[in-house]
Amino acid sequence: MGFVQVIEYETTRKDELDNIFDEWVRASEGKRTAFHELHTQDRDRPGHFVDIVEFPSYEQAMRNSDLPETRTIAEKMRELCSGEPRFMNLEVLRDEKI
Repeated sequence: MGFVQVIEYETTRKDELDNIFDEWVRASEGKRTAFHELHTQDRDRPGHFVDIVEFPSYEQAMRNSDLPETRTIAEKMRELCSGEPRFMNLEVLRDEKI
C-alpha cells in the first residue's frame, strides 16, 4: 500500500509559498517520488493550510525527503510559516473510491 504525508502549517505569506512550491516542482522534475499533492486552505481559519502528499511507499517518501531540492524548499517554507509546520506520516491501510 501507499504512504501519505500531511503537512499542516500557518502563514500569512501564501503567495510566496506558492512560488517556492512551483520552484520545487520545476527543480525536482524527474527526481521526486511524490505522485499526487493536494494543497488546501482551511475555510474557517484564515492562514491555516494543509498539504496532503501521496507516495508509493514510506521508503519512496523518505527518498523524496532526502532530495536536495526538498531540503531547500523545507527550509524556505519554515521561514515563511508562523511556527513550525506539523508533519504526519500515514501508512495507507485502505484505498477505496466510494
